Amino acid sequence: MILLDTHTHVISPDTGTYPIAPIGGRQSEWSHERPVDTEGLLRAMDLAGIEQAVVVQASTVYGHDNRYVTASVRAHRDRFVGVYSIDAMAPDAVQRIEYWQSQGLAGFRLFTTGSTMPGQADWLGHEDSYPAWAYAEAHGIPVCLQMTMDGLPRLRELMTRFPRVKVLLDHCARPDLEDGKPYAAAKALFEMAAFPGVHLKLTNRTLEAAAQGASRPGDFLEAIVAAFGAERIAWGSNFPAAAGTLDQLARTAGKALVELPPAARDAIFHGTARRLYPFARSGSAA
Repeated sequence: MILLDTHTHVISPDTGTYPIAPIGGRQSEWSHERPVDTEGLLRAMDLAGIEQAVVVQASTVYGHDNRYVTASVRAHRDRFVGVYSIDAMAPDAVQRIEYWQSQGLAGFRLFTTGSTMPGQADWLGHEDSYPAWAYAEAHGIPVCLQMTMDGLPRLRELMTRFPRVKVLLDHCARPDLEDGKPYAAAKALFEMAAFPGVHLKLTNRTLEAAAQGASRPGDFLEAIVAAFGAERIAWGSNFPAAAGTLDQLARTAGKALVELPPAARDAIFHGTARRLYPFARSGSAA
């Protein structure tokens, strides 16, 4: 099984070169307690059998300063693809996109909620962000959205205005799954399947949520594959924000997806990621 991880983070021990400047002003607890640098991530990937990974900007550590992600990708282009963070409301948002793309990164992240910023930011979908969305649509740049389901009405408006943009919902937009199938509380998430550009990033955080209350991970996976198609779902470990070793996280995901048909597992574990991001073609990943 080829494994491509679409959601990892790296934290540098060199706070002089890469100072802490988190969005919202407070650093995340996980980055204090279990930081992993570039070489540590590579070692963890090797132990877990993960061939390549998307390194997503740690917004709760570095804000929009994407230099460490850039350095990591440049040093290991055969293993990493990089996703940067931007302020989509800034007047120079398009220039920032152009700059970070020119540095070898391949998609941006909009951070509208998180452990240090609970709730849903109200700027998602603001007209001041339209130039960034238009640029992403015109140039085929995938957009990761760290958001909650409360932001889905705004996302519907954005997808109506920019129908060709490719969006990945980090953690599947953090749905409430405790009611179990047919997942009435997550109805708004399933309705997003009507927009072809919307993709789900199935992280281990989501798999944990799918095991709460009346929900079973297998039931949730069956439901989202039926709604979105496996070709619009990509696995991400959320390592090291998610507790546990990367090997443990990969094994947990493998067990959760075992009930799906092989073609669906292949899509979620590597096929969708490869369609969205420019992974290096080498070895068995070719």
